[in-house]
Amino acid sequence: MNDKKRSIVESALNLFYKKGIHAVGINEIITVAGVAKKTLYNHFKSKDELILATLKYRDQLFMDWLTQQLNKAELGKDALLALFEALDDWFNGRVQGLGEFKGCYFINTSAEYGHFNRQIYSACKEHKDKIKALVQVHVDSFEENAQKNALLVDTICLLKEGAITTALVQRNLASAQNANAIVENILRFKR
Repeated sequence: MNDKKRSIVESALNLFYKKGIHAVGINEIITVAGVAKKTLYNHFKSKDELILATLKYRDQLFMDWLTQQLNKAELGKDALLALFEALDDWFNGRVQGLGEFKGCYFINTSAEYGHFNRQIYSACKEHKDKIKALVQVHVDSFEENAQKNALLVDTICLLKEGAITTALVQRNLASAQNANAIVENILRFKR
């Protein structure tokens, strides 16, 4: 991606994440990105195409960050606990590369825009599927029973999503710590 295109995508992502997609117009994006309208439309045919580019860019940023955080821990249970420690850092502004916490960009985008555009909805779902696959790798390292494995993956993913939503909607910035305690208990008593 060339510098102009990256500037447009980063500016749009920051504005969309902070204000919401429908609240941000193309003129605001070009002003913040410091490009002409023609330049924006040379790179993106529509606002929907720009939204898709921001989703792809945020997915890459988020997955790189999360994978790096989990890789610092031992494969399996330790990494699953590290997931919630990483979320706690994100919620509480200790993750520079993700910006100020405004909830999950993919949940926000899907809620605001996803039902009206199959591609946008699919991009949001693909992000969630990638995170589930990342959790799956760690659960697979210690749980061989397929039914228990699937239940544990779903439980961890639901707790992750719930922690994000609780942190945003209820401003409970300790929600990841609370979810971590639940996961720790589940893993301790797992048979």
